[in-house]
Amino acid sequence: MVITYIRPDKNFDAVHEQLQHINSYAMANNLTIDDEFIDYTSQNKRLSERSDVTTYFQSKSRSTLIVYDVWVLSTNMEDVVQMFSCLLRNEYSVHFVKQSVVITHESSVMLVLGLIDQLRQTLQSEMKRVIGRPKGSKSSSKFDVYISQIIAYIKEGKSVSEMARLLEVSRSSLKDYIESRELKQVAFGSLLPEAPKDAEEQVINTIVCPN
Repeated sequence: MVITYIRPDKNFDAVHEQLQHINSYAMANNLTIDDEFIDYTSQNKRLSERSDVTTYFQSKSRSTLIVYDVWVLSTNMEDVVQMFSCLLRNEYSVHFVKQSVVITHESSVMLVLGLIDQLRQTLQSEMKRVIGRPKGSKSSSKFDVYISQIIAYIKEGKSVSEMARLLEVSRSSLKDYIESRELKQVAFGSLLPEAPKDAEEQVINTIVCPN
């Protein structure tokens, strides 16, 4: 089974951006997505408070999991380590789209540590960047909760008018949302990424050791 996990964060990528990259990655790698979990839980919540997520992953053991980047799993380092450990223990094959790498329980320890250290560096950079000024949020929309449904309708060839009737929303607002989020491109994975041949080595080489 191939599943995807999407979790937006105001400081990183929105749902439609993650979906666009994931759909393109799946097409490029001949993967058919069987199930999708879009998690709107606050990034401030620890893994112990996200029982719906842990229950979901436990029920899908030995699956192929596609996520856009490590931060999607969590932005708390302790939770990331626990999430990695449990996914690998449950024999997941985890595809990280941004890095174009796959980890399994047989993967190099250095690759796993490289992914974790990349996140550590990213979070440190974000903290430095916002010191002394408030941080803005990425735009959200009331239609975000329907995004999976809208993408499915687009794949089925439904018109905007049909979708608006089914969702009981304004046609013009829905049309604007689809265009602004480029959901037609998201639906058909038009951004086919070209994975670097040395993707794993690139991840490992990003590890920064203390002076």
